[in-house]
Amino acid sequence: MKYWWINLVTVLIVLAGSGEAQLAENFYRSTCPNVEAIVQQAVSTKFSQTFVTIPATLRLFFHDCFVEGCDASVLIASPNGDAEKDSSDNISLAGDGFDTVVQAKQAVEAQCPGVVSCADILALAARDVVVLTGGPAFNVELGRRDGLVSQASRVAGNLPEPNFNLNQLTSMFAKHGLSLTDLIALSGAHTLGFSHCDRFSDRIYSSPVDPTLDSDYVNQLKGMCPRDVDPSIAINMDPETPRTFDNVYYQNLVAGKGLFTSDQVLFTNSQSQRTVTDFANNPGDFNGAFITAMRKLGRVGVKTGSDGEIRRDCTAFNSRN
Repeated sequence: MKYWWINLVTVLIVLAGSGEAQLAENFYRSTCPNVEAIVQQAVSTKFSQTFVTIPATLRLFFHDCFVEGCDASVLIASPNGDAEKDSSDNISLAGDGFDTVVQAKQAVEAQCPGVVSCADILALAARDVVVLTGGPAFNVELGRRDGLVSQASRVAGNLPEPNFNLNQLTSMFAKHGLSLTDLIALSGAHTLGFSHCDRFSDRIYSSPVDPTLDSDYVNQLKGMCPRDVDPSIAINMDPETPRTFDNVYYQNLVAGKGLFTSDQVLFTNSQSQRTVTDFANNPGDFNGAFITAMRKLGRVGVKTGSDGEIRRDCTAFNSRN
């Protein structure tokens, strides 16, 4: 009996030390009670300046969490060009996403200096941009600390590629405790934002053309992306409602209008097709699944307690300020 109690105590201590156990929606209740309103105002102000704020911030959150965990490591700037943001997989991240977090951090620091992590500000901002474009509101768990590692060399192989098949996608997401439903729901973020032509041109100029693509959509894409691809040309990932967070992304998949192979495979593969069809027909089901997936994503690899730090400047480690 004595040993059973010792083992139980050990398990409880381990759970208490995990990042997920220490995150809480009211984490800053006594130290920075207005943090959510401050971040929301900063995000709204940035959004009024450019719509790119929306997809850029949401994508930034995903890219951050999938590499070192949700610890704002992607925000670090390096004079040597070897930080996480400098990797080839992150070089296309729009600067407006970074600027959104930096501005929100400055606003928070003005009222609560040295209290709120950049990682938490990014998590809040990702929620806020979803709401600003008509998506569902949800509570964000807080208490993350900022990471102390940001290296371009550690990014490769940790982010999904546009040509991934379902097995590759599910394997990558499973490493972070995310299910197939979470994967499908998070992919719905592609209802916002844009992509450069060279990320999908092989689908429309291959011989034969990717048969999973709708023929009219192929012609539309060819018109916007000439054969001699200009990498600077960008097109909307959702050709129907590119500025609204909705379930039209899934309706596009059903219609053969998934921009990436990794999008369209969610409908063509029987393992995921039923969920895609459900989300296409039932926006409430999608919104609920998206909320669950975002909260789970926000727990990936978090640093809490005495791990990491609370950066004064989101773009630099404190020791280097």
